[in-house]
Amino acid sequence: MNGNQIEGLIGMLATLGILVLLILPSVLGVLRDRRIDRQLRQVRQPGTHTGPAQEARPHRRRHGAARPA
Repeated sequence: MNGNQIEGLIGMLATLGILVLLILPSVLGVLRDRRIDRQLRQVRQPGTHTGPAQEARPHRRRHGAARPA
């Protein structure tokens, strides 16, 4: 490979990297929305919500600066 080919390769990789950085938040948002929609569908379906049995689970404590939204 000569210098021009290496320069072209670096430019192409930089362009693809920027494209990934621009698309990644959108993809993560779509996946998050699909997860929330699936959880809402599970709650709305009769018979899938067990009631007190789910509330009996031990509460997991989070340590550090993270706070629930």
